[in-house]
Amino acid sequence: MPTFTAFTTLDGHAPAEALGAALEDLDPAPTGVGVFEVEDGSGLWEVGGYFTEAPDEIALALLAKVHGAGDFTVSELPETDWVAHVKRALSPVEAGRFFVYGSHDADRVPAGKVALRIEAAMAFGTGHHGTTLGCLSALDALVTQGLVKRNIADIGCGTAVLAMAAAKVWPRPVIASDIDAVAVDVARANIEANGLSERVHAIEAAGFDHPDLAAAAPFDLVFANILKGPLLALAPEMAVHVAPGGHAILSGILNHQADEVVAAYKAQGFVLASRAEYGDWTTLVLTRNP
Repeated sequence: MPTFTAFTTLDGHAPAEALGAALEDLDPAPTGVGVFEVEDGSGLWEVGGYFTEAPDEIALALLAKVHGAGDFTVSELPETDWVAHVKRALSPVEAGRFFVYGSHDADRVPAGKVALRIEAAMAFGTGHHGTTLGCLSALDALVTQGLVKRNIADIGCGTAVLAMAAAKVWPRPVIASDIDAVAVDVARANIEANGLSERVHAIEAAGFDHPDLAAAAPFDLVFANILKGPLLALAPEMAVHVAPGGHAILSGILNHQADEVVAAYKAQGFVLASRAEYGDWTTLVLTRNP
């Protein structure tokens, strides 16, 4: 069965959500609609629809005009076994002591590595993106320094790869949270597949807004691999929820955005411990002042 896509961009989250909602009412209707922020600091949002038959391009043009968006780009995609394609594309990733792999590569796990199994069909937060790789490398550096963390949270956990990595090097309880219910389901599946259900607790929450996070705070390590905007908004809460002397590992930050994030966290009593670039992305390690 052929698949068609239609994508456009426009300014602002609210207009993008409105266009996405309008896109769902087209005839023929899309099988799925996505609204995503373009991660380049431009403020643009991308709106896309997936169709099993050719979309009405005149209707798309009218929607774009009404909502102040650019013209939709319509494409027909070849039939593809996407899970098999992702399995071929997602080769194992090494970040210091950590080895992230899919079940199709289970026979390639090197001896002595901390293995983290992430299924290919759950491909957000697999370790291939520079943000996840940066956070795993930062965690590896903390372990190498001889630090031991006893109370850990992963905010915006996605697949929960960071929460699981921490739980494997330090056998302590870890809370993994995400604002997206689907991500929480994915996290729980990965946690179970890695035999970590007794250590890692996955919950749906926006930031630190959950009774389990409030009860467990303060944390001596918090991961937040999200985006610049949410990280800036989270800075005051981070200061409340990270223990004095504790660490925050932050990513989802484009290289040119890093100074702004550092400044916001310094204003909340954090000190920059390290920063590293992975492609277009920066990972920050911050320490909260005692």
